[in-house]
Amino acid sequence: MITTCEFLFEELAKHLETYLIETKASWLRLHFSKVFQKSFQNNKFQELQNWCNDIIVKIPEKFFESEDFTSIQENVLISIIKQDDLQMEEIKIWKRVIEWGIAQNTGIPPDPKNWSNENCLTMKTTLQNCLPFIRYFQISSENVNDHLQPYRRILEDNLWDDIMKRLLFPNKPISAVILPPRVVLTQKLPPRTTEPFSTIINEAQAAEITSWIDKKVDIYTATDNPYEFKLLCRGTRDGFTSTSFWNLCDKQTNVVVVVKIKDTDEILGGYNPIGWDKTIDYKYYNCDKSFIFSLRNGTIQNSILSHAKNPKYAIYCEHKCGPIFGGGSIGDCDLVIFDRSNQCWNVRNAYEKRLRNVAYDSYGVSYFSVDEYEVFRISKKP
Repeated sequence: MITTCEFLFEELAKHLETYLIETKASWLRLHFSKVFQKSFQNNKFQELQNWCNDIIVKIPEKFFESEDFTSIQENVLISIIKQDDLQMEEIKIWKRVIEWGIAQNTGIPPDPKNWSNENCLTMKTTLQNCLPFIRYFQISSENVNDHLQPYRRILEDNLWDDIMKRLLFPNKPISAVILPPRVVLTQKLPPRTTEPFSTIINEAQAAEITSWIDKKVDIYTATDNPYEFKLLCRGTRDGFTSTSFWNLCDKQTNVVVVVKIKDTDEILGGYNPIGWDKTIDYKYYNCDKSFIFSLRNGTIQNSILSHAKNPKYAIYCEHKCGPIFGGGSIGDCDLVIFDRSNQCWNVRNAYEKRLRNVAYDSYGVSYFSVDEYEVFRISKKP
């Protein structure tokens, strides 16, 4: 789009901007940080800037917790933290601003206790345009002590004195400019429960999977499951191909894969804590925490949990295939979702058990087609 504007094709650029927002919103969200930064490189993309700002105000974690957060430009960061309706605790904003500042200066230790006077001056200079937009007087005394005080040397002396004065003597006047508290929006995003996190598994099945991850004797319930599932890829949305898998799941860790087998109640899947890396091709990963499974569902009365009996061959990576579990020096991989011919199958090789209660062929292989498949990244709930 930037190239388009450079050649003064403004009308075409506007059309592309609208097209992306209306038809490619999922792609924009997937590459959110980069899209947001690009929109600020040209003032012609006002509609795209507004679209991004609306998301950031309501879901600031989408931006602040992105992998490339520390690579954003200063003007982009300022445009966000200056917003009065940013829905994020002030101390969390402060922490991310500090993180961004450290990342801009190689050689500055992450712990401020180890900062030299030169380090402090460098950080103060780096953040001089950001610090005025922090609502210091909306930060609790506990957080001031724990998270603000260690960095007091990058703040102006009179500002720090006013922060202390306001905490100790809240009714006494101070000289610092007090920015208003950020506005809490009354209009909330729909609760997550209004739309199921998965079209294959339910909350109880997700809890069973995470119980296996934590090696719990007593299975988690749907209400006490300490993990959340973030959807990375869905077949009906992103395509039933290895290409879509690698585009959306490359280098992701703590990955759960589930598939719904066509014309049956079977749900198969696997857990891979170390992920798949496209740059490490045609190789096995040693992993003793991965497992594959079949979930009880419908006519399937009992779940099957299968650990790797040979962790050396627990995970296999091949860029022409989708997610693969198991294998060995001889024989097929245990659970393959989309091989080079886009087929799926299960055998027993590096893992302890077969996953299906059906007849396997003379080579010990059971091929199947899928109605749906999903890949999730799991993480502890905040």
